Amino acid sequence: MPCLCCVSRRRRFLSVDCTSAVREVAPQPCDTLQSLKLHRSRLVRSLYFAVGLLALLAGLLGVLLPVLPTTPFVLLAAACFAKSSDRFYNALLGHRIAGPIIADWREHGAMQRSTKRWAIGLMVLSFGTSIWVLNSSWHRIMLVGMALLLGFFIWRVPVRADGLAEKENGANSV
Repeated sequence: MPCLCCVSRRRRFLSVDCTSAVREVAPQPCDTLQSLKLHRSRLVRSLYFAVGLLALLAGLLGVLLPVLPTTPFVLLAAACFAKSSDRFYNALLGHRIAGPIIADWREHGAMQRSTKRWAIGLMVLSFGTSIWVLNSSWHRIMLVGMALLLGFFIWRVPVRADGLAEKENGANSV
């Protein structure tokens, strides 16, 4: 069934069942949508929102720049939006790539093994390229130190089994 964050906002939602007959269904609340307790001060909410936008911008730059990490900035943006804006927080949770990572971190304090592999692979690729391109030995040493520190952090994050999410979804749908 369609949910509010996964389909375009229309008055009527159409669904195709197993007999290929089209029927009208009501939108269901999405599991990723969160009701949040926003900060009560408008000024503090504005500051959280501004920091969230800056963190999200830094995370987007991290996609293009090899040394700037993406995930910590996106997680920081999610934390800031959780205190300032339901709309932006739920938009991050509804994102096809960042949403499951943020939800796993928030609910379980862990990463899936496949996410961890991707993070380490991209980290090795980006740091390796940067170290290979630079001529200064000081910068290379600094990048190796940063890579080791980030690698240690990723190694310390608990692993959530990939199949656990599928088992939970299967148990909820029965």
